[in-house]
Amino acid sequence: MSTHPHTERRDLLALYVLCLGMLMIVLDSTIVNTALPVLKDDLDFSDSTLTWVLNAYLIPFGGLLMLSGRIGDLIGQRRMFLWGMSLFTLASLLCGLAQSQEVLIAARFLQGVGGALGSSVILGMIITMFQEPRAQGKAIGVYAFVATAGGSLGLLLGGLLTDVLSWHWIFFVNLPVGVATVLLATRLVPHRPGLGLRDHRVDVTGGVLLTAGLMIAVYAIVGAEREGWGSSSTLGFGAVALVLVAGFVLRQARTAHPLVPLRIFRSRDVTGANLIVLGLLAGVFAVFFFGARYTGEILGYSPFAIGLAFLPLTVVNGTVSTKLAQPAKERFGARVALIGGLLCVAAGALLLTQTPVDGSYVANLMPAMLLVGFGAGMSFPSIMGLAMSSSTAQDSGVASGLINTSQQIGGAVALSVLATFAADRTASELAGSANATDALNSGFHVAYVIAAGIVLAAALVAAFVVQDEPDAAPATDARPRKKAHSHA
Repeated sequence: MSTHPHTERRDLLALYVLCLGMLMIVLDSTIVNTALPVLKDDLDFSDSTLTWVLNAYLIPFGGLLMLSGRIGDLIGQRRMFLWGMSLFTLASLLCGLAQSQEVLIAARFLQGVGGALGSSVILGMIITMFQEPRAQGKAIGVYAFVATAGGSLGLLLGGLLTDVLSWHWIFFVNLPVGVATVLLATRLVPHRPGLGLRDHRVDVTGGVLLTAGLMIAVYAIVGAEREGWGSSSTLGFGAVALVLVAGFVLRQARTAHPLVPLRIFRSRDVTGANLIVLGLLAGVFAVFFFGARYTGEILGYSPFAIGLAFLPLTVVNGTVSTKLAQPAKERFGARVALIGGLLCVAAGALLLTQTPVDGSYVANLMPAMLLVGFGAGMSFPSIMGLAMSSSTAQDSGVASGLINTSQQIGGAVALSVLATFAADRTASELAGSANATDALNSGFHVAYVIAAGIVLAAALVAAFVVQDEPDAAPATDARPRKKAHSHA
């Protein structure tokens, strides 16, 4: 990479553009939650159909990430990013204009497709642009901050827009951001030709098996809370998903042109990172989901106040991921930094098991928010770096899509499992004559305990599976390269 100051400045601007696109997609995952009660009344949703406002987005998003990442490798990652951002922006306009349940759900599905196309290649492009280890680590820190803190910003922005304007604006706000992202990416993000469809044929059969398997898996997961994990629906769709994904893996092992080269799983760091992110998200999602419910349903916060409650977590997360995570990785190695971060997240979740029904924010919530923000900020950059550590310029898109898929599937599984245990505990408490508020809070506490246990299990994976060195850095090309001096 050139060391010319103009090139470095351009790369920095390109990084910010890519992260702006990622922020728009991440915001959408939580900004909609704050408007669900208003949407329910305005468009006459029932409790069961309201879930499709979320599910219609999650199913294509989780199902298409891996395929999108690989196609991005073939046709060019910038082209895939631009397609995704354009579709996401158009779908946001349709969502904002929707006057019926059917139109909104269909537009949300298109949003999910666009989100998958755009986000699947972002990390791969960042890895390719920043090849010098320190610059790459800092760039990954910025990306990780956006990917994790965007959720709390979505709560804040969603509450503000819903309170002050209307639910339509939680979608309209994407329009200027999306248009700016596409225009700036066209000018600033370097275009690197893909591998080419002619020389590298697309495994269509494998793509169908993978996409169908992941979509059905997400459908089974998001429906498990309503139907039950032991229901015939959940078990049936889960079994079909497993068969399809198993068929995909077998095909990848045998075909001459695999959609996902199975060699990337030979790296213990890559495999470990994809396992660890499943556990980490259990803790982060528990804090976001049940923390928002606690502040809203028990403490009586408004939607905007709920967003403000998560602001300390966001500030600490941003500071740690962009300023402290890379120096910690350089000094101690990604594994040590990762274990420390995971332990902080687990401690934060355990602190929340002590929240009373008449709790105060400063005494009962803020310490946990600070711990989780610090832990997530320390953990995610290490995870992203490890996940891309064995990727080459030829498969960085599929490696990026893989870690994003692990996040989406892991988040969906964790939230559904935790919500099920929380609901069971609440029902049990109500049956034992506890009042509704105490029963609800007790259910939240059970979810936090389970989440902390899962995060601790992820810390064990980091301790015994990850094999990084203190100065390790993800590779971006299969060939040896000279050291560069780009700065993030």
